[in-house]
Amino acid sequence: MDIQSIGIVGAGQMGNGIAHVMALAGYDVLVTDVSAEALKNAMEIIEGNLGRQVGRGKVSEADANAAMARIKTTQTLTDLGQSDLIIEAATERETVKQAIFEDLLPHLKPETILTSNTSSISITRLASRTDRPEKFMGFHFMNPVPVMQLVELIRGIATDTETYDACKAVVDRLGKTAASAEDFPAFIVNRILMPMINEAVYTLYEGVGSVQSIDSSMKLGANHPMGPLELADFIGLDTCLAIMNVLHDGLADTKYRPCPLLTKYVEAGWLGRKTNRGFYDYRGDVPVPTR
Repeated sequence: MDIQSIGIVGAGQMGNGIAHVMALAGYDVLVTDVSAEALKNAMEIIEGNLGRQVGRGKVSEADANAAMARIKTTQTLTDLGQSDLIIEAATERETVKQAIFEDLLPHLKPETILTSNTSSISITRLASRTDRPEKFMGFHFMNPVPVMQLVELIRGIATDTETYDACKAVVDRLGKTAASAEDFPAFIVNRILMPMINEAVYTLYEGVGSVQSIDSSMKLGANHPMGPLELADFIGLDTCLAIMNVLHDGLADTKYRPCPLLTKYVEAGWLGRKTNRGFYDYRGDVPVPTR
């Protein structure tokens, strides 16, 4: 299938990043969200990020302007029905994702490919709730999308070769690198990354080290560009907890048990950068550890 138009569900951090790279690669993009404010913010963020790329000489001003012109927004989910490829980038809750796909189904073209940007949820299970499991797969971008090179492509049990090849061609056109992952909880990146973050939270919880010492140790001792707790704040502690719960439930192994301190932070609404407080407090000029 020759994909020309992309529908994106969700105008948050992942949704606007996906819209950015798709439009820059020449695709017509339609972004939907229930919030008009979220759509407005997404367009402002995309414009700002494109401007930074122009300033660094990575993108021409003409290409940036053309990309912005290719992006349209709507609050009506069903407007995405005529898209060739739909990428769901809503919150990491399976019931929300299922409801989105069920609402879309009556309005889709027969050839439309459905994908989810989920970082952990079963693709086979999501696909089974649609009328086209053979045209459904996982399309997992890394955050921040304009910067990160990798895209995980995850086939469900019914995904056909034509669908995989069409999505792989999109990744190639974006200039990114595809990694094929099997449909197991959290796939490849988060299967490895999230237990490390969870272990860092346990290290804090047990008093082995402070926030600052844990992050500094991993940056200076393991050459990580960000410390694990700083990275957790960047990802969102609610997302980290959701992925750990998927791993714990899906693999039935106690080594994936979410740290109680991670659960407590989420219960407090301390979700990281997006709420200005997580393992660091971001309300001042300089982030300050909260423990």
